[in-house]
Amino acid sequence: MTRTGGQKQAEASPPAQAVVLGGGMAGMLAAAALARHLDQVTIIERDALPWTPRARKGLPQAQHTHVLPSTGARAIEALVPGTLRRLLDAGAHRKGMPSELLSLTPQGWLRRWPETQYVIGCSRDLLDWVIRERLRHHPKITIRTGVAATGVLGSADHIRGVRLREERTGHLSEIRADLVVDATGRGSRMPHWLKALGLPGVREATVDSGLTYVTRIFRAPDGAADFPVVNIAAAPGKHPYGQAGALLPIEGGRWLVTLAGTPGGEPPAAQDDFTAFARGLRHRIIADLIADAEPLGPAHTSRSTANRRRFYENLKHWPDGLLVLGDATAAFNPIYAQGMTVAALGAMALDRHLTRHGLRPRSTRRAQRAIARPVTVAWSVATGQDRLLLNGTDARPTATDRLAQHGAARLMRAAAGDPAAAEAFFGVLTLAHSPTRLLTPKALLATLVGSRRQPLTEPPLTRREQSFLVPCSTGPQHPRDGT
Repeated sequence: MTRTGGQKQAEASPPAQAVVLGGGMAGMLAAAALARHLDQVTIIERDALPWTPRARKGLPQAQHTHVLPSTGARAIEALVPGTLRRLLDAGAHRKGMPSELLSLTPQGWLRRWPETQYVIGCSRDLLDWVIRERLRHHPKITIRTGVAATGVLGSADHIRGVRLREERTGHLSEIRADLVVDATGRGSRMPHWLKALGLPGVREATVDSGLTYVTRIFRAPDGAADFPVVNIAAAPGKHPYGQAGALLPIEGGRWLVTLAGTPGGEPPAAQDDFTAFARGLRHRIIADLIADAEPLGPAHTSRSTANRRRFYENLKHWPDGLLVLGDATAAFNPIYAQGMTVAALGAMALDRHLTRHGLRPRSTRRAQRAIARPVTVAWSVATGQDRLLLNGTDARPTATDRLAQHGAARLMRAAAGDPAAAEAFFGVLTLAHSPTRLLTPKALLATLVGSRRQPLTEPPLTRREQSFLVPCSTGPQHPRDGT
């Protein structure tokens, strides 16, 4: 048996095992990382896990737009090889950024420069299923469903396992482990369990813009299944209620369309009203694309869009044998497409930690801090933007937020007319690069100088793409070249 880091142990050594709480994406990726180093990994999931790509209980946000940026895609591929090929074979779309993107930022339309990053477009159901199926038959991983964790075993110094309850029978049991990983998402009970052990409360922060999402799936018109990704961003101070929209091509020749708005300007679910709302965004392109498109199934509404973070890495005392990652430590407004990437980067950080340090005593505190590093960058981006949408007095933008927003606005304006600025912008947006990349001489010069090009007043559509629009009566369309 090998224990961790490939180091040989004496034959008498018991097998090293981990328990992962939660069978969602964060839990599956954590299990994939752990299986590289430990002998046994058991995933505990309360709900049933579908055997086909369909919605599962406990993940209502799966019905809405989920874009997997290249950084997250590369991390998932490293943890679960073959995932990207399987996704593409199943009909997922690989879209170059910004070459296959029509994006209206608060500063105007971005030009479609050559690809520097990319995104994977597919339903969340397909993405979760592909990862799950690739791990279901892993020799070191066992998936137990219909079982809920009710607490942890051990003390404030060392977590040694988990208490369990069978959902169907109510039968109680325990499972011992060298490492317990909490990946149970927004509803994690870990703060309460740690408090019951005598540990101090975990500091939490919430930034909630109050956004409501409504999503519908449409059959793409003939020949338009590979249409570019469309994003109409909110423009605080320029357009009311933080209203925004996105169109994402997904598998099965379908378009997934999500509309968003803050209280007082929420999108409606009814088809006619849905299209009318899209027409009232900062640009009507989404409305013109879906005007004659066939809706497939009902609309889905979600108000679970708050950013919530628990600062586990700042606890002065951290019990050995415990880690928390994914939405259980930080959940983001889905509009920024960061949650899946942060979960994947957290699992990669766990993999690197075990490679370097194994399961040495008192080592999980260091691992928890490593997991938090990508969280910090994503949290800054998401909350800095969402604070600008708040109408109340809570969590108003700080002076730092406004300074960062001013810099981001200049960068986005420069990105519309300069490829160097666009490369820096998309690198940071997809979490591929640290925000310090914006301070390289090339990017900094592009941002400070700005663009000499005239800003685009219409989306940079090709003539073929233009042909899929069904113009409404609010004004003419103006086809433009992609650059």
